[in-house]
Amino acid sequence: MNLFNVYPLFNINPVKAQGSFLWDDKGEKYLDFYGGHAVISIGHNHPHYQSRLKEQLDKISFYSNSVQNELQTELAEKLGKLSGLEDYNLFLCNSGAEANENALKLASFHNGKKKVLYFSGSFHGRTSAAVSVTDNPKIVAPVNYDERFIKSEWNDIEQLEKVFEKQGNEISSVIIEGIQGVAGIMIPTAQFLSKIKELCEKHNTVLILDEVQSGYGRSGYFFAYQEFGVEADIITTAKGMGNGFPIGGVLIHPKFQASNGLLGTTFGGNHLACVAAIAVLDVMKDENLLENSKKMGEYIENEIKDFPHIKNIRRKGLMMGIELDRNCAEVRNSLLYNHHIFTGNASDNRVLRILPALNIKKEETDLFIGALKTVLQNL
Repeated sequence: MNLFNVYPLFNINPVKAQGSFLWDDKGEKYLDFYGGHAVISIGHNHPHYQSRLKEQLDKISFYSNSVQNELQTELAEKLGKLSGLEDYNLFLCNSGAEANENALKLASFHNGKKKVLYFSGSFHGRTSAAVSVTDNPKIVAPVNYDERFIKSEWNDIEQLEKVFEKQGNEISSVIIEGIQGVAGIMIPTAQFLSKIKELCEKHNTVLILDEVQSGYGRSGYFFAYQEFGVEADIITTAKGMGNGFPIGGVLIHPKFQASNGLLGTTFGGNHLACVAAIAVLDVMKDENLLENSKKMGEYIENEIKDFPHIKNIRRKGLMMGIELDRNCAEVRNSLLYNHHIFTGNASDNRVLRILPALNIKKEETDLFIGALKTVLQNL
C-alpha cells in the first residue's frame, strides 16, 4: 500500500527535535521558524511537557468520555484563568476543524437558524461545514456547497451591513478568524469586529471567533480578538494548544445550555491530550510567553523592516506575514536548503509566513534575521 499523495513534500526527514531546532536523518540541524503551522507553541520536547506525558503514560492514556476525567477539569480551570475567560465552559475535541464544526452546530442548536456568514480569505478547516466556510474553491467538494453559507468581504463594513439587512434574521452565526493565517496574516480592524458584534446582538446571531492559529499567545494576547475588547460567544482553539499532541477546544459562553448528547467525541479530552495541554499552559504561565511573543515579534520586525524586497510586514506578536515584491518560493527554498531554516507560505504567494515557538530566544531570531538579509540581498 502507498500513501495517498496529497502533500507536496520537501526532501527532508526530521527525526529529532529540541527547542526551536530539528535534525534530519542525515544529522543536519534546522531552525524551526514555522512550528508546523503554529502548532509548536512551547518548543519541541520541552522538559516539563515531556515529563508530564511520560508520567501519564505510566498511569492511563485513554478512556472514553463515559467516565470522569479530573484532568479535563484541571485543564478547563487553568485555561480559564490564563485566558481570562473563567466563566466560559469548555468542550474538548481533537482538531481545529472539529472545534469549528462543533461551534457551528452549537450556534444552530442555540438559535434554531441555518445560515452562516464567513469572510473572504478565510480558512476554517477541511471537514464538512468547516470547509464550506473556507474561501478556497479547490478544497470545497460539490457535496460541501450550499446556499446556507454566505461570504462577505474581509474588513468591509458596508457589505457586512447589506448582508445583515437582507438576511440577518436567517443567519445563525458569523465565524471569523482572530487573525487570518492562511490568507497571509490579515488583521481585522477594531471597527470591523465591533460592527460584527453589534449586528450579531441585534439579530440573535452567534459570534464565533476562530482562534485555532491566532490563539494561545501567538498574537501576544491569549486570544487575538481580546486586543479589541469584543466579547465572543464561542471561541475555537487547537494547534498550539497541545504543542503537537492532537487536541482542540470550544470555549462556550455561559448563556449556552448543555444537555446530554448535544455534542460528543470519542477521543476528545483523553488523558494524554489533557496532560499535553496542561503542560503547555504551565509553561506559558511560568515562562511568561505572552510577553515574550510581543517582545520577540517586535524585535524581528524592527530588524528586518528595511531589508530589500520587503513591501509590507503584517504582525501581531509572533504571528508575522512578510510581504515581498515577488513570489516568496525562491526565498523560502533558499532559507530552507541553504540556511536550514523552516518558514511558511500563504495563499498569497508573495507572503512569507513566520510562526516560531513562543519561547524563541534572541540568538535564535538573529539566525533567521541574518539568513533572511543574505537571501534578500542576493536576489
